[in-house]
Amino acid sequence: MFKKFLLEFKEFALRGNVMSLAVGLIIGSAFQGVVNSLTDNILSPIIGLFAGQNFDYLELSIFGINLRYGAFITSVINFIIMAFIVFMLIRTMNKLLSLGEKEKTAATSPLCPYCKTKLHPEATRCPACTSML
Repeated sequence: MFKKFLLEFKEFALRGNVMSLAVGLIIGSAFQGVVNSLTDNILSPIIGLFAGQNFDYLELSIFGINLRYGAFITSVINFIIMAFIVFMLIRTMNKLLSLGEKEKTAATSPLCPYCKTKLHPEATRCPACTSML
């Protein structure tokens, strides 16, 4: 019973999607360290020039509680940088993947002779201008 469980777990863990996810998490956490360093060591001091102190240490005292809003804003900047980079990577990958699809659809999809709309190969009437083909 336990051996069957281990074999099932091994099959799950070594599946392609799980391995890709693990590699992505490892690379993402390493990249997060780079972004944190960029924000903490470069961006925060530059922004701190305008505040007159290190940006991370800006805080507000209310009723004896210190609210470190500078550290929070640094975390928000980290998130925005990470989200932007992930967006750019996904956008680039989608463009690369769509290049091959556009070539396929351009070669197989006929155009309406009247309005130049892409048509299904078996279409008998244009969906845009309703002309007979």
